[in-house]
Amino acid sequence: MGKINQLMTGWTKGTVQLSASLNKSDYSKNLLNKYVSGGWLDSLGYGAFKLKGDSVSWEGALYALQTQKGMAIHAGGKTALQIKGYAHNVGATAYPVFLFGSVHDHVPKWFREQSWYSNVNLSITNLFDYSKLKAFSKYNVGNFEIKISSLELAAMELLYLVPTQQTFEEAMQLIEGLTTLRPKLVQALLEQCNSVKVKRLFLYMSEKNNHAWLKSINLSSVNLGSGKRVIIKNGAFNSKYNITVPKEYEK
Repeated sequence: MGKINQLMTGWTKGTVQLSASLNKSDYSKNLLNKYVSGGWLDSLGYGAFKLKGDSVSWEGALYALQTQKGMAIHAGGKTALQIKGYAHNVGATAYPVFLFGSVHDHVPKWFREQSWYSNVNLSITNLFDYSKLKAFSKYNVGNFEIKISSLELAAMELLYLVPTQQTFEEAMQLIEGLTTLRPKLVQALLEQCNSVKVKRLFLYMSEKNNHAWLKSINLSSVNLGSGKRVIIKNGAFNSKYNITVPKEYEK
C-alpha cells in the first residue's frame, strides 16, 4: 500500500492529475485503472484523474493543463478582471469563465466534457504569442495557484471579444476603472498584439476615459494597421483611430 499512500499524500486536493505525468512517476496505466476500480481515484475521461470523492472545478483542471502539459491556456479577459476585483460593478456572477489560449494549445476531450465546461468561454486565438508573454500573475485558489492575465493583458483580451461576446458599453465601463495600468507593460503588449482592432479600441477607450498612464505610451512603435475597422454596425466613425463605434460616444 506504500505506493498508493505516496500518491494520495502528494496529491493536491482540488486538482486533476494527468496520466502522462503519473506515468513518469512510475504509475502505469494498469496501476491507475486498479486504483480507480479499488475506489482510490475517479477517472475524468481519457488520461485524467482526481481523488475519489474530491470536488474539482475549472481551476483545478486548468492547473493540470498549465503545470503538467505546459499549455498557455489561462483565465483572462473579464474573468481575470473579476478575480482582481475590477468587474464587480458590472456583473456580480463569476460566470461565464473566460479562458484564452494560443493556436498551439489543443484542449483535451476530458476537459471539455466536465459539467462546468458549459460555463466556459474558450478563445483559442493568435491575439498574442502567449508562450512569449511576460504579462501574467498568479491566482491563489487555496491549495494551489493558477496563471491568470495581468490587468493590462486582461483589458486587451476583453476587447478582443467586442462586440460578439462582450458589449461595447460594458467594456467601456471596465476600461474606465483601469486607472493604474503600468505604462511599460501596456507598451509591450501593444507592440506584441496581433489585432489591429484590439489596439485601436484599447487606445480609443483609454483616451475617452482620460487615463493618465496613456501619456507615457509611444505609438510610433505600435502598428495600428491601415484602413477602417467597423466595431459597431451603423455606428459613428472616429477618424483618429479609424473605427466605427456606438453613436452616443461620438457626439
